[in-house]
Amino acid sequence: MTIEEIYELSAPTLEDIEVLAREVYDRLPEEFRERCGDVLFRVEDFPDDDVIEEMELETQYDILGLFQGTAITDAQESDPVPREPNIVYLYRRPILDEWSESHILLGDIVTHVLIHEIGHHFGFSDADMERIEAEAVDA
Repeated sequence: MTIEEIYELSAPTLEDIEVLAREVYDRLPEEFRERCGDVLFRVEDFPDDDVIEEMELETQYDILGLFQGTAITDAQESDPVPREPNIVYLYRRPILDEWSESHILLGDIVTHVLIHEIGHHFGFSDADMERIEAEAVDA
């Protein structure tokens, strides 16, 4: 990389993180993606104040992602009332902070957060999520 290329570098934007998250999602095992159904992805700079308070976070940097919605393990097929969509939030600034301090590739951090939050949706164990993450990285 030349000094000119380094000089022109900028932090990934919200859109850059969203593109990366979608590319990561596309590399996840097919059976995992099929089970996701209508999960939406949102990238924001930070969690909102309600999330910070509800999660009892010390700072807005203490969370990289969050699943909001009804986990499949809690949903019932007989529910007559439509529910709000399930959303996986990725928080750009805490992710970038983790990236800058950890020497872990940005794509690996996004992969970890995405799988972890979707894993909550399915009620997967940590071992299940580690296996899926390993499969995604190897893809």
